Amino acid sequence: GRVLFVGTKRQAQEPVARAAQRCGQYYVNHRWLGGMLTNWRTISNSIRRLRELESRLGEQQSGLTKKELLQLSRERNKLEQALGGIKEMGGLPDILVVIDTNKEDIAVTEAKKLGLPVVAFLDSNSSPEHIRYPVPGNDDASRAINLYCDLLVQAVLDGLQAEMTASGMDLGEIEPIEPELAEPELAEQELVHSAPVQPLADAPEETGPEMAPVEDTKASGAAAS
Repeated sequence: GRVLFVGTKRQAQEPVARAAQRCGQYYVNHRWLGGMLTNWRTISNSIRRLRELESRLGEQQSGLTKKELLQLSRERNKLEQALGGIKEMGGLPDILVVIDTNKEDIAVTEAKKLGLPVVAFLDSNSSPEHIRYPVPGNDDASRAINLYCDLLVQAVLDGLQAEMTASGMDLGEIEPIEPELAEPELAEQELVHSAPVQPLADAPEETGPEMAPVEDTKASGAAAS
């Protein structure tokens, strides 16, 4: 399945992108564009435009003037920053992994509208509402975010290995994932704040201005895929 990592805050941008790349998945680590899930057709058109620009700018004899090259390069760079992490996704993800649900509230709302399960790391000021798999933890510390990403990478790879084994295919040997933390092991109080996160009862459905519900996606194998 497709796993979409979402983390646009400064300290999450690099770990999120690196984690997705290490396990062959997808990410959004700059501004979340409204409708990125619920208006996938428009996003797909933008991705198609990005590919066209990459192809055109990659041609040695493009016949473009310097001014045209500059304009197209700027457009490509803007699209790459916004969509580069999902341009190979090929469709809606099966599950979202979110760092800081307060900052990524639009992504969580869109996932809820489409019935997509969400794994999220929740600080003491975060609500578990609409989160299928809440994980209490510090979502601000860089070392904590790096640790979460390391664990998620290994979980995704383990899931892929199990899926390939079940289907009779050999994924090959997977190199163990070494934590990329620069400092000693995190103290327990840094990872989890003292204020516990209490699960909430299912909230009533909300309606969004431009979000149309689609078929519910299976949440099975959330940790696996």
